[in-house]
Amino acid sequence: MEFIQIFILGVIQGIAEFLPISSSAHLIIFRDIFGIGAFLTGEYEMSFDIALHFGTLLAILVYFFKDFLKMIKDGFTKGVKTTDGKLLWYIVAATVPAAVVGLLFEDKIDSLVRSNYVLICASLAIMGIIIYLCDKNNKQTKSFKEMNLKDALIIGCSQVCALIPGFSRSGTTIAASRCLKMKREDAAKFSFFLSAPVVAGAVAIKVLKGEMISLIMYNPTMFIVGVLVSFVSGLLCIKFLLKYLKSHDYNIFMWYRLGIALLTLIVLLFK
Repeated sequence: MEFIQIFILGVIQGIAEFLPISSSAHLIIFRDIFGIGAFLTGEYEMSFDIALHFGTLLAILVYFFKDFLKMIKDGFTKGVKTTDGKLLWYIVAATVPAAVVGLLFEDKIDSLVRSNYVLICASLAIMGIIIYLCDKNNKQTKSFKEMNLKDALIIGCSQVCALIPGFSRSGTTIAASRCLKMKREDAAKFSFFLSAPVVAGAVAIKVLKGEMISLIMYNPTMFIVGVLVSFVSGLLCIKFLLKYLKSHDYNIFMWYRLGIALLTLIVLLFK
């Protein structure tokens, strides 16, 4: 039974990490409100969440392997003279705001917000409406080639809001990108690219603290299953979203966010 729940959480992470619906909010809601994975408590809970994020990090690196390789090659040999080289340094610049704020305040924010389910539901609903409005009211005129450093920094700063579960890292970055009139597909891709250093940093910090390694060694199968499931579901979700955005907008994600927020509040009311 526990491994079925591990499987479900892995699928949730793989889907919610890349769709603009907040993976952190979903993991909290499904674990704390719906009881899926409720057996994960304390350091196990945090470490398992990081492991699931590691699975989706692998999905990004595998799916966009050639893109990252080209960015790194051009970035270090041609600087900002090519689109790929420029993208590398824009990703670096955009990562700094969230990294700094995360290092300074993530633990404090997490302790204050993680169990505030009403705030999480409100964040889901509010960000859903913001994504919808940003997408609806802005044309698709800008691609990676037209991006500049200011755009990258604005998108990077938007990630800070994602420290509050419900806002969503992909949701905030996509909304900011669309406000800057980026094309829907390029907005999603840049959001995916940005998640790589942020997630890698979070995993590295947890591993360096030494807590995660000992927990994995105690129950390696659970972590391996979680990572593999989030990896595979993440790959499938990336492919789906990029294909979906070729002919659709972000409208459906607003309605989903409103629906899951309302459902969670109803369950809380009668729990």
